Amino acid sequence: MARLVKENRMADNTILVPAAELAAKNKTHFPNESPEYRQARNALLAEEIELRRHIERVAALRRALPPGGGIPEDYTFGGHDGAVRISQLFGDKDTLVIYSMMFGPQRERACPMCTAMLTSWEGTARNLRERIALAVTARSPIERLLEFKKERGWQNLQIYSDTKGDYTRAYVSADDGDLPGLNIFTRSDGTVRHFWSGEMSGEMADTGQDPRGAPDADPCGRSSTLHPQAAASPGTQSSNTPA
Repeated sequence: MARLVKENRMADNTILVPAAELAAKNKTHFPNESPEYRQARNALLAEEIELRRHIERVAALRRALPPGGGIPEDYTFGGHDGAVRISQLFGDKDTLVIYSMMFGPQRERACPMCTAMLTSWEGTARNLRERIALAVTARSPIERLLEFKKERGWQNLQIYSDTKGDYTRAYVSADDGDLPGLNIFTRSDGTVRHFWSGEMSGEMADTGQDPRGAPDADPCGRSSTLHPQAAASPGTQSSNTPA
């Protein structure tokens, strides 16, 4: 009963119509579908409504996080025009999103999953940057990163080198591992604070499932979960997992 009450409320305690009741209003039908299909599809629709609601509840909790810790130092990155500090990456915005891609100096090529995700971001970055600041970092030298950016045809993504690795060790991998990271920072009254980071690691994966984070930064990259063969066997999604 407690779970049912929770599922029928939002974070602000707004009472919601039961998902099954909403799904029952669905008038969609397709040619030659069977009654069994429609019954199963409407049951799935109710679950999709619950998923949407849960996503909204989690988002509300994320927005309500108390202020995070101030950054220990004004980290320096290498950019197209020389050195730039993390405080400068905000520009005129008060929110900064930094994605750390897997492209350390020891890699022959950038991580294919990071590349695929960032290529999808390239199309939305222009609009995103109207509201927030967005930056991509990696541990490789800036010359190598700029050449890769040119190769991929990225125009809207700003890429920087964490040459010394101080930022990476503080917010991505304490061991300076070649790992992906998504961090969000805020700036208020001149103080830069950490707001949120993806903290769902492989150790938190459910048995037989891809250890993706939540929210998934690359839903399009997981589109294979939409087709019937997506979960044919445990581990079939492993190629989508940042290693």
